[in-house]
Amino acid sequence: MRRFVQAIAADAVPGALSADIGVALSDAPPRYNIASNGDARVLLMHDGEVAVDTLRWGLVPRWSKLPETAYSTITARLNRAPTSRIYARPWASRRCVVPMNGYYKWDRSGARPVPHFIQARSGELLFAAGVWDLWERELPPLASFALLTMPNTAIPRPLSPDGPLFLPASKLFAWLSDPAPDPTRIAGTPQPELEAYPVSKRIRSRDVDDYTLLEPAPPDAPDETDDDFDPDGDVDED
Repeated sequence: MRRFVQAIAADAVPGALSADIGVALSDAPPRYNIASNGDARVLLMHDGEVAVDTLRWGLVPRWSKLPETAYSTITARLNRAPTSRIYARPWASRRCVVPMNGYYKWDRSGARPVPHFIQARSGELLFAAGVWDLWERELPPLASFALLTMPNTAIPRPLSPDGPLFLPASKLFAWLSDPAPDPTRIAGTPQPELEAYPVSKRIRSRDVDDYTLLEPAPPDAPDETDDDFDPDGDVDED
């Protein structure tokens, strides 16, 4: 996944989260095309309480010389994150949750890749597990995050069965505050039933960020961006 949606209504925030969390999420401007290096609303622990903060998507480790990396850090494999040089410390003490309406994923099974929007079949908000870090070599400090990914057979075919690790609302506090979990055990977390449908290739453009991106589009619809298709760009899988 390389794009996701945060357009959260107040009544979509589950009761397991505080009213303040619901207000903070629903008052944020809706975003329909959050891409790498974009800002997103993230749940994390602050002074023993769950709080909402704005972090950049694409984790910059605290030891990096620059506030950027030469490689993509928007996702981290669940089975490798606990021992990774980049993610081990965040895994141990800086875990986070990214609420989202859903995310975009490309179907690469045909002659031309087709973007799909994936959401919970129930229509409920999804909570993706992540890790974050704080880069402080210069001011202002940079807080950034990565989403954890793993195999997920709930993802509808023909999309590849791999994507974010989703957590139930009842488990969010434990994920954020408990000691680092066993990755094998957390991988067994039941995943929500998901559904997917094709959408416009306009999601490729970072400049397009409105609700029309969620409208269904025929998978064979002509698209003015086809000539600019980059097979090594945003259609890469996790």
